[in-house]
Amino acid sequence: MKTIKDYIKSIPDFPKKGIIFRDVTSILQDADGLKLAVDELCALLGGVEFDLIAGPESRGFIFGVPVAYALHKAFVPIRKKGKLPRETISVRYDLEYGSEEIEVHRDAILPGQKVVIIDDLIATGGTSRAMIDLVEALGGEVVMFAFVIELEDLGGRAKLAGYRVESIARYEGE
Repeated sequence: MKTIKDYIKSIPDFPKKGIIFRDVTSILQDADGLKLAVDELCALLGGVEFDLIAGPESRGFIFGVPVAYALHKAFVPIRKKGKLPRETISVRYDLEYGSEEIEVHRDAILPGQKVVIIDDLIATGGTSRAMIDLVEALGGEVVMFAFVIELEDLGGRAKLAGYRVESIARYEGE
């Protein structure tokens, strides 16, 4: 039986020399890989009490929406600044090469709602930390993060201290 790592392609020296890029698109290109990823994310959520799933564009949408559908939960898109049509709140955060701003509709998460955040990958944790800030600014509670891939050596989990973090495939400097 295949594991999710069997579907992930590792691309050496991309986007620059010395980096091994973990490509999730190879999961999507195989019906069995996609089913396995969605099933495993659903399994991670077993026994977790929550109201809705949120995820960032674009790969958070790709993995979060089928999980929301399978578990009959709503999905809240978190997008780059300027992409949502109604009133939003936004958070700016730093990246290693600059900064980014993400936003969510102001009415997407109600006070007291319990939120699971799903994304394809956790690396340094900057985007995930910004998503916590968005959810909590609206009065929601992040009860869990679920990732397909975790790059352990980049320390993203440390930025999420105090929050439950689960991942399907973990890589440590491999």
